[in-house]
Amino acid sequence: MSVKESREQRSAIMRAVKGRDTAPEIAVRTMLRRFAPFYRLHRKDVPGTPDIAYIGAKRAIFVHGCFWHGHDCPRGARSPKANADYWRAKIARNVARDAAHQAALAAQGWRALTIWECELKDKAGAEKKLREFLG
Repeated sequence: MSVKESREQRSAIMRAVKGRDTAPEIAVRTMLRRFAPFYRLHRKDVPGTPDIAYIGAKRAIFVHGCFWHGHDCPRGARSPKANADYWRAKIARNVARDAAHQAALAAQGWRALTIWECELKDKAGAEKKLREFLG
């Protein structure tokens, strides 16, 4: 049986969710260090503030959590039971914002790649995808 948190407890839990230097992001950076180490992190001068950016090559890599960015995998497709309307709207806003960032990057001549959290279960496949994108 799940325990119902108070509003303050739930707020504290949600505040603790990190926006950068997450485990999936660190896993991608660890892969990249082996074959393409000279990246920059969280560049605010690049549309969408990509998690990883190769400025000279105009390549941006976003590492997205499946739930938070509405991926169509089992983890991303599950819907919260509590406050469902809020979360559906929140995730829809995230998806729309991601699409706007992709369009802004393309307009400035950047190529962008999204690595999904679920893709990191297959490390070889994720590394191959990164190599093809950067190669």
